[in-house]
Amino acid sequence: MALKARHKRFVLIGIGLALIGLAAMLILNAFQSNMVFFYTPTQVAKGEVPHNIGFRIGGLVEVGSIKRGDDGLTVNFVITDTAKTVPVIYKGVLPDLFKEGKGVVAQGKVGTDGLFVASEVLAKHDENYMPPEAAAALKSAQEQSKTLVMPK
Repeated sequence: MALKARHKRFVLIGIGLALIGLAAMLILNAFQSNMVFFYTPTQVAKGEVPHNIGFRIGGLVEVGSIKRGDDGLTVNFVITDTAKTVPVIYKGVLPDLFKEGKGVVAQGKVGTDGLFVASEVLAKHDENYMPPEAAAALKSAQEQSKTLVMPK
């Protein structure tokens, strides 16, 4: 039984709509899987971060916290927002501007032991630049630590 021209058009329109829906679903899935959220060390310490999902953490490299491994690639350091700290381990080549007391953003996942396993480390590229999220987080943490100090 042959389809009438009208029915053929409906079938083609239906197939076209299904393909457009499939393409939209694939695009939205790609956006969602590439989205990376930013958290502060205070938020990580409070447990406000997702588990088994990558995110970015930003703050300052704590002075005296950089420990290099024997292999020359593994580095342990601590990120702080002046209120809380988070230990980080990274295996790879660090940016040239990575130094103690300087701003840093690390991307990775936090383990059940509280250790942040970084897959990427970014250092700020000049003295005046810090990602807006990191600058706001540091300012907020500093204000909170001032309010927590009891006057004598």
